[in-house]
Amino acid sequence: MAEHRATPRHRVLKAGIIEFGGGAIDCTVRNMSEAGAALDVASPIGIPDRFGLILPAEGRCLPCHVVWRKEKRIGVAFDRDQ
Repeated sequence: MAEHRATPRHRVLKAGIIEFGGGAIDCTVRNMSEAGAALDVASPIGIPDRFGLILPAEGRCLPCHVVWRKEKRIGVAFDRDQ
């Protein structure tokens, strides 16, 4: 399979939190690059198109938007201009 991403992603296994409008959903970060990530979620239903991805172990919150959705995984791109 050809790689179509602008920056290569690296496999990781990190705890994350999807935070939006006062709500929060736990997720697992499965792969990540400087430009985006793939997140495992219980269900993508109810997750908005834009949210903050909190990485508690790193003490970071990354604003991002959804690029694609599957049954239990979503792909996001990081919003660097915010």
